[in-house]
Amino acid sequence: MNLFNLLDVSGSALLAERQRAEVVASNLANAETTRTPGGGPYQRQEVVFGTLRVTAPSFGEAFDAADNAVRGVQVVKVVTDPTPPVRRYDPSNPDADSQGFVEYPAINAAAESVDMIEASRAYQLNVDAVQATKQMITQALTILNNA
Repeated sequence: MNLFNLLDVSGSALLAERQRAEVVASNLANAETTRTPGGGPYQRQEVVFGTLRVTAPSFGEAFDAADNAVRGVQVVKVVTDPTPPVRRYDPSNPDADSQGFVEYPAINAAAESVDMIEASRAYQLNVDAVQATKQMITQALTILNNA
């Protein structure tokens, strides 16, 4: 397998986890948003990951059996969580209905924090994988240079 393909795999994961972290941050930032431009409260968003075919190796090399199995990760889409809003009694809120209830986003701050930690750790693991791959490439070049 081409070592540069490993960089492509980790790079795709870095991009996907960054987007996941941005979506989670948006969810946390809008946890109390009761009115959006589209009407109604903010709705929680989630990312859907999928596989990504890694491009052909550089330098005109042909794919081998291992390269055919190489896949990266990508964000296929960002979907809206269908969980209905949470109703809270707050008659002083300008968004309250005639009975004094306000609809708030169904966002659990603890669950979102866990998602953020997971995205952060996955991102860091892929940074470590990129560093390890770079070290392997450097060592391979050093060996070839000394041969």
